Amino acid sequence: MKNKLLLLSIFLTAILVLAACGSDKKENSGSSSATDKDNTFTVGLEAGYAPFNWTQLNDSNGGVKIDGNKEYAGGYDVEIAKRIADGLGKELVIVKTEWDGLVPSLTSGKIDAIIAGMSPTEERKKTIDFSENYYTSNFVMVVKKGGPFEGATSIQDFSGAKVTGQLNTSHYGVIDQIEGVKKQPASDNFPAMRVALESGVIDGYVSERPEGISASSANDKFAMVEFTDGFVAPEEETAVAVGLKKNSDLTEKINEILAKISEEDRQEIMDAAIKNQPAAE
Repeated sequence: MKNKLLLLSIFLTAILVLAACGSDKKENSGSSSATDKDNTFTVGLEAGYAPFNWTQLNDSNGGVKIDGNKEYAGGYDVEIAKRIADGLGKELVIVKTEWDGLVPSLTSGKIDAIIAGMSPTEERKKTIDFSENYYTSNFVMVVKKGGPFEGATSIQDFSGAKVTGQLNTSHYGVIDQIEGVKKQPASDNFPAMRVALESGVIDGYVSERPEGISASSANDKFAMVEFTDGFVAPEEETAVAVGLKKNSDLTEKINEILAKISEEDRQEIMDAAIKNQPAAE
């Protein structure tokens, strides 16, 4: 009987020891993941809005590996993200995210910041915070080269034209300033708008000047139209800033880093991005 009790006691002790080991392993695993997250700066962007951001096949011209993907991201936003990550002393992680998924990814904690050519509009500020601006531009129209709208000087020259812009952006909203325009359904992304323009589905799409230069450089069938009588928009809609969670402790740190990037450096980074964009963009 005593031998049986002794064996039972040893058996129960062994179970308790194994359970304790399993508990320790789980706790250590959790702390390791938390440490990894503390050492990374995770940025969301479309990787489809050249020259701000695009997708490429390798790390040429400073491309950064896209998380969970064999592809890389490049462009102006990526270069700014790299400088911010360096300033924070963290490893940059790029997460390719659809435009409409960027804000939900940020608020849910999947990413630490949005660096995606996003304008700090009052509507967006209701949900997220923004850093100081890291680029400011103006609205243009991208059209077919040699077409009836290439020589336009006023946005009203597009009366009767089929025009679109990206979904949930100021680009799409300002189209209403054109009298008699045939406003088309908003597009999910810029590559889709370029395809629609080349195929004749639309006559033009609204964009910002860097993207307009990018589009006309990448495709010799496109032309960028700048206006003497153009769209009226507040600076918040033509500027871009880093999107951050409400009351994020990163905001002040990122503003300090951005303040050290001169306007001359920013323009040089943009010029390089326009030059280095993939031809297919």
